[in-house]
Parts: sequence; structure tokens; C-alpha cells
Amino acid sequence: MKSRLICNIIPVLLVAGNVGAAEIYNQDGHKLDINGTVAGVHHFRNSGVDKDNSYARFGFLGETQINPLMTGYGQWQYQAQLGHAEKDSTQESFTRLGFVGIKFAEYGSFDYGRNFGVLYDVLALTDRQPELAGDAFSADNYLSQRGNNLATYRNKGLFGLVDGLDVAVQYQAENRAGETVSEGRSVQYANGNGYGMSIAYDFGFGISATGAFTSSNRTTAQKTLAYGHGGDKANAYAAALKYEAQRYYLAVMYSQSYNLLRFGEFKTTEQKNEQISGFANKASTLEVVAQYLFDVGLTPSLAYVQTQGHRIENYGRQDLRKFIDLGVTYNFNKNMSTFIDYKINLLEGNEFTEKAGIKQDNIVALGLQYQF
Repeated sequence: MKSRLICNIIPVLLVAGNVGAAEIYNQDGHKLDINGTVAGVHHFRNSGVDKDNSYARFGFLGETQINPLMTGYGQWQYQAQLGHAEKDSTQESFTRLGFVGIKFAEYGSFDYGRNFGVLYDVLALTDRQPELAGDAFSADNYLSQRGNNLATYRNKGLFGLVDGLDVAVQYQAENRAGETVSEGRSVQYANGNGYGMSIAYDFGFGISATGAFTSSNRTTAQKTLAYGHGGDKANAYAAALKYEAQRYYLAVMYSQSYNLLRFGEFKTTEQKNEQISGFANKASTLEVVAQYLFDVGLTPSLAYVQTQGHRIENYGRQDLRKFIDLGVTYNFNKNMSTFIDYKINLLEGNEFTEKAGIKQDNIVALGLQYQF
């Protein structure tokens, strides 16, 4: 999960105001904003395996007034990785977001497409490090992050009855895996039909709480993996508490999942070479983050992240992620910023981490980005 304070906008913000976007058209109830980021990012590892993680993102957010009670909207965002040769077949370019919907005044909004899962309503509160975020859950992992085939209903203020109380209900249709990439997506990115819900309440004084629950059917291929064959459902529960006032930001998040959290490097049978991969039958994640904004535009960040897998076949309980993150972001202005992010890995190597390909590297990330 590589978060940006401006560009990774939770989709519900589309109908509440566009942050970090340039307005290019606004007339007769029709509005179109564009946003983008170009980031030069490099990762330095103590193992000596460094990497260029530079990327560019571009997208638009649009809305149109259908009648006094209805507003249509849509969002699309595309990303291209920049650390590849032009003819490199492994170059990664992909659609991050793409959905369309209608907002019905105080009755809420409904949209469909590639969107954020409702579990991320909770996870987003601690996903704020400059670069090396707590990536326990990644894209196309059921309803935990960005995913396809998502139908989402959101209501702010509970139909205008309770200020500060927001709810969301979501359904995800099946994204099946195939024996080959051409027949369907890889087994780790597949999902059966699923649903989820979230609720958030603003207590005032800068304090708010968010909770979410998701449940999805697992595919046949996922249930027959050597690791994570413990059930038909992939379920998750998460809760977070946030304090945000003036220049302070503090948040803590805890989640518990079953048959949902991935580990290891998924490869074909010929490529495995004794490596293991699959889903944790049970996993728990704790994330804590604290930030402070200085007048000069400097924001230091401190975070702690730990994810444990439980009941892993042949290995029992294992740490999947455990690190302290120290970061500093400096904003030259609203469009230009730079950062340094230091991940202090606390994992201890053993047979499991070696076979699962879980690295114990410390990482330093340096970046410079332009955004609009």
C-alpha cells in the first residue's frame, strides 16, 4: 500500500469536494477536474538490492447535475511505473480506479466499477507514511483495498438524521481465476462473491472511530492451496481510532482476518523451488501512526506495523510484517514536495521467512514529487 496524502483519495470524497485536483471545466451543473502526480522514488536496501520505484499517475473526477436531487459522477485514475526500459515486457501500467455513480441528495450515493473496498475505510487511517506504508493488505485482495466488480452505497450523516455518522454497504461480484492468465486472473488476485460494510462516527474535538466487516466466498483454487485451505470464506474485521486536530495526527488500527491475508511469492509449479505461498488461516494486524505538521511545511512521521499469521500449516504462528517507520515530508508548496522514509525491519529470519521469500531488509526511500 503506497499512500499519498493527496492522490490516494477515498472515493467517497469525490462527491464531497475534490482535493488536490485542477478544475478545467465548471458550467451549467457540469464539472470536470483532473489530477496527477509524477514521482521520482528510489529504494535503498541494506542487502544491496536497490530499486527505482518512480511512477506517474493521471486521472479525472467529473460530475453532472441531473436534477435538483440527483448528481452523476465518475472517477478514473491510471498509473505507469517509470523504472523500466521502453521495450521491457514486465513494465507495469494499470488502472488504479475507474467507477461511475449517482448521488441522491441526503439519501446517499451508489457507484460501480474499480474502487476501494470498504475495509480500506479503516485501513486508510494509518496508511499515511510517506512511502513505505503498512502493506499488510494490497490491491485485488477481496474488499481490503482497490478491487474490481464493486458496487458501493454510501450515506453521510445517516440520511441527515445524525451528524458525523457515515455508513457504507458494498457488494463484490466474482473475479474468477483461470488456469492461465488469458483465462482469468492469478489465484492470489481472484475472489468469489462477497459483501462488506463500514461505519464511522465523528465524536467532535478531533476524535473519530471507524469499523468495518467483510465476507467473501473463496475460489476453488484458493481452497486447494497448500497454505490457507481452512475454510470457504475470507472474512475480516477492522477498527480504528483517530485524533486529528490543528497540527497533530494520531491513529491506531487493529484488524483480524481469516483466509484473506496473502503471504509469499505466488509462482507456477515449475518456479516454486521449495518456496511457499498462500493465505493465512488467521492473521492479526496492528498499526500505529503519529504525525505533526510544522509551520515551515515539514511533517515528521512515526509508525509501528506488525502482522502475525496464525495457524499456518506446518509453521503455526509467524510474523509476516514487523517494522518501525520513520519518515519526513517537506512541502515546498501545494504542488511540490520531497520525502525520506526509513523502514527499520524487526523481523527475524527463520525457515518460514526464507521459504516464503519474506525479506528482513531495512529500507530507505527517497522521493521528489510534483502533483496537481
